[in-house]
Amino acid sequence: MLIRLFLSALMLAAAPAVAAQDVAVPSGQPLSLLEVRLDEAPDVARFRFLAPDLDARGFEAVADDFAVLCADFALPALAASDVAVEKLVISMSSQDVPFGEVAPDVTQFFEVFGVQNGDCIWEAF
Repeated sequence: MLIRLFLSALMLAAAPAVAAQDVAVPSGQPLSLLEVRLDEAPDVARFRFLAPDLDARGFEAVADDFAVLCADFALPALAASDVAVEKLVISMSSQDVPFGEVAPDVTQFFEVFGVQNGDCIWEAF
């Protein structure tokens, strides 16, 4: 229950900026926040973004966006909610796919970052 309340508060705090597409990413692609999820063991925050132009752009075109979303969006949102995590997962999907469901016809990209000293550290997985 506490996690759901936190997520609701986090989503409300973050949603206006993302809904207005104010998150500037290197690719220039339009993004909107689908959801934020927290896993307790290990402490992981998942920021899921809808990126409708993902199919046309491909991974190489959006690769640099992940670090920007981690550092400039996810970390500040978590800090504002006084939440600390060990890892952050940033994902982009060309369509809204419910978390955990398989959708082979939908383009989805994921990157994992460790959080150390307030910085996002990319982790190859």
